[in-house]
Amino acid sequence: MANIPDNVKWYLAELVEEIKIEGESENVVHNNLVLIRADSPEEAYRKALAKGAELNDVYESPDGKQVRVTFRGLSDLNAILDELEDGAEIAYEEMTGVTEDEIEEMLPDKDQLGVFQSDDSDTPDILEEAMRIIRNSEHNQ
Repeated sequence: MANIPDNVKWYLAELVEEIKIEGESENVVHNNLVLIRADSPEEAYRKALAKGAELNDVYESPDGKQVRVTFRGLSDLNAILDELEDGAEIAYEEMTGVTEDEIEEMLPDKDQLGVFQSDDSDTPDILEEAMRIIRNSEHNQ
């Protein structure tokens, strides 16, 4: 088990939810990053699972199709070692053997950052972002 300092009070949970729409062959999977306040890793784990269970839902889409959201589990759970404040490190990812071109590919223009994306972004932009994420994840293996 990881050595977690006693003063840790915040954890970062990655909750995996699957979305299936009636009549659609493809699913959609979200990896949601959620802050968890807990006094121990075990408590953080229990609270993360409970938070994930809250994602389970079945509803009807505007076009009358059943939508099922299912919490599939945790993909990760990490302690946040810094106090939560401006500039605090929440998590990090380590990669080795990354080329200059691969680094450049990780750095989108300002207007491509999520916070600056419009809600009406079209599918090709989403596919490009998905491909960028896949390429980056291949380098982490």
